[in-house]
Formats: sequence, C-alpha cells, structure tokens
Amino acid sequence: MREQYRTRELVVADLAPEPIEQFTRWFKETATNPAIHEPNAMVVSTATPEGRPSSRTVLLKHYDEAGFVFYTNYGSRKGGELAANPYVSLLFPWHPLARQVIVTGRAARTGRDETVAYFRTRPHGSQLGAWASHQSSVIASREELLARYEELAARYPESEDQVPVPPEWGGFRVVPETVEFWQGHENRLHDRLRYVRVGDGDDWRVERLSP
Repeated sequence: MREQYRTRELVVADLAPEPIEQFTRWFKETATNPAIHEPNAMVVSTATPEGRPSSRTVLLKHYDEAGFVFYTNYGSRKGGELAANPYVSLLFPWHPLARQVIVTGRAARTGRDETVAYFRTRPHGSQLGAWASHQSSVIASREELLARYEELAARYPESEDQVPVPPEWGGFRVVPETVEFWQGHENRLHDRLRYVRVGDGDDWRVERLSP
C-alpha cells in the first residue's frame, strides 16, 4: 500500500518566526478540513528511565508559547513514566493533508488552579469517569468499571453539587525543544523543516532534514 502525495512545497521563507505561530497556521487549516476527525488528537510517546517506550493517543486541550497541554491520571502508565523521565514526544498525524507535526521536549505538571479550571469545563460524565477509572490498572471486568461509575453518578447528581477534582488527576505541559513540520511529497521527497530551541530562551533556528 502506497500513496503519492501531491502538495505544495514547504520552504523556510514561508514559515513563521517561531514554531507556535506556525503550528497555529497549520492547526487552523486542519481544524476546518472535514476529512480530519479530531484534529487535536496526538500520539504521546513516553519512556521509562531504561528506555522502554510506550505510546497512546490523547487530546490536546491547550497550547500557547509556553507549550502543549493535555490531561491524564498521574497514576497512569504515561503519568508514571513522565514522573521518572520527563522527556516526551508528541505527534499530530494529519494524514488527509499529508502533514505531520512532531514535538519533542520536557513535560511538567500544570498548576492545580489550571487543572481545576479545565476540569470544570468537562462534561459531567467525563468528570465522573476521571474518578471511576484508575487508569492503566488491571480490572476484573467492564462491569466493575460501570458499577463504580453508577455509584459516583448517584453520589454526585448532575443537578446538584460539583464533582471534586480527583487528587491524582491533572495536566502536563510539554515545553518544546524541537518542533518539526512534515509535508509529504511525491517519490518520498518530503519536506521536513524543524525548529530547534537555541539555549534556554525564546530563540529558534530552523533546519531542513533529509526525508
């Protein structure tokens, strides 16, 4: 199975001065494309200190100059791996546009106030789900999970008290060190332009990678 990508050339002169602005340009185009379902879906790859990797798809919930934010149970596999090894990779696979964005950097927990503010925007069922699921732990059956959920639904009716934020649930902000913009082309002669952070500041250099 193979496909020839036919897209416009991506050149350095067309890029924004820094990667978040360039990401915003591409994300806006992606979000308006009906062929792409959940444009904020990204593959998060983590690794143990021994280098054993794991990957999963999560939803990007916020991004700005400070980084890319997603939420999870801190007791999950990714939460445990990030606690021991903060280096992480994000991949946005926008296949219908023959585009990818790959971010590498370090993850740090968001502040509790930021976590609570986001939790309050989640649907009631999702708030209950954050309590019901001890993410990544082994369970005996789906019925066990649903029973926990129903118990929580009875304890916290939607029309009454707010669901408290689980203490082990919160956000990670990935502070980028590199951001690569990948544009597919015919004959596998893809464009790969990568922003690399210079030092500890907000300066970036751009380099072209061989496909």
